[in-house]
Amino acid sequence: MRLSFLQPLLDHPGPWATVYFDPGQADESGAKRRELSVRDVCRTLEQQGADEATTEAVRADLTGLSPAQDPAGRVLFATGGEVVLSHRLSRRPQSPSASWAPLPRLAPLLELSGQDPVCLVAYIDRTGADFQLREAGGRPQDSGHVEGAQWPVHRTATSDWSERHFQLKVENTWEHNAGQIAEALAAAHEESGADVVVLVGDPRERRSVHDKLPEEVKAVTVETEHGGRAAGSDSAALEEAIENARQECLRRRIEQTLDRFRAGRVGTDRPTDAVEGVPAVADAARQHRIDTLLVRPGGPDLHQEMWAGPEPDQVAVRRTDAEALGDGSPVPVRADDALLRSAAATSADVLIIPFEEVSDDIPAGGLGALLRWSYEPSAA
Repeated sequence: MRLSFLQPLLDHPGPWATVYFDPGQADESGAKRRELSVRDVCRTLEQQGADEATTEAVRADLTGLSPAQDPAGRVLFATGGEVVLSHRLSRRPQSPSASWAPLPRLAPLLELSGQDPVCLVAYIDRTGADFQLREAGGRPQDSGHVEGAQWPVHRTATSDWSERHFQLKVENTWEHNAGQIAEALAAAHEESGADVVVLVGDPRERRSVHDKLPEEVKAVTVETEHGGRAAGSDSAALEEAIENARQECLRRRIEQTLDRFRAGRVGTDRPTDAVEGVPAVADAARQHRIDTLLVRPGGPDLHQEMWAGPEPDQVAVRRTDAEALGDGSPVPVRADDALLRSAAATSADVLIIPFEEVSDDIPAGGLGALLRWSYEPSAA
């Protein structure tokens, strides 16, 4: 999961109002409950010390939320009398929550926004293809199309020599079109940054397209027999196949990342490529060396207190260490929020380790990191 969309938060010093909000149902009773929830959220912010201008900005933004447009809700980050960022959630929060703190409350965002892989679906027939992008929590988006040669594309049943010659031309057209589709699909994959590609449609043509893809795209591509390019071909079976492809991609990524983590930790006979625990991860964050931040929800490290300055790399376990970084007034913060802010600032990836993957080998406290290059962590 990339946190680049949090960039606007890095340009404001805070303190921050963070609100995770579910707009509820789009009916009269839902509207009444939504109104009461907005009041409760604003009252909570006031009680925690939020200024009036920021509280009113939150109130105005929440009042305008629509269950139809944001069925799972939104998270708002506000400071200085304005909502700096409003981000759509892919999963409903169990209940609205509000906090006023030195840093944005980021940790719940990991589970509520999800880390479902971005999926590029190609609907293929023998004349071309339509591309569609599927992202977590969002509606399918048109991602382009390609049209190949339109004639000849249909074979005949006769065995006459001239007809066999015609059939050869038809098959040549299919192959030519498959090459064009594969080329356009590879370009769409590069542009979208999709994690997985799903081929849907004509069995022969999608197999030919698959074979013609570049190796790096072929490695993340799967086919499904469900659905097609024609209007009305969507089905529950197709949606299930797409979701299965996304979850398999995520499972494989988690396994590969954990393998790298186990192999790279301190104590192996090679340079340190991975660290765990708040002190070591904070040390890596200060040096901009986090490549992938590993987070296990519920781990005790997540809510450990540490110190942070105004800059994302000004983090330390002890206050005296934070003061040594050049900031004269560090503030106590949660470790997960501080380290997630650092990850967003340095374009590091963030990977949530699901409960079912928990073992003695993964970050025992809930926080770990794969590093951008090997080093020996300091004792800070």
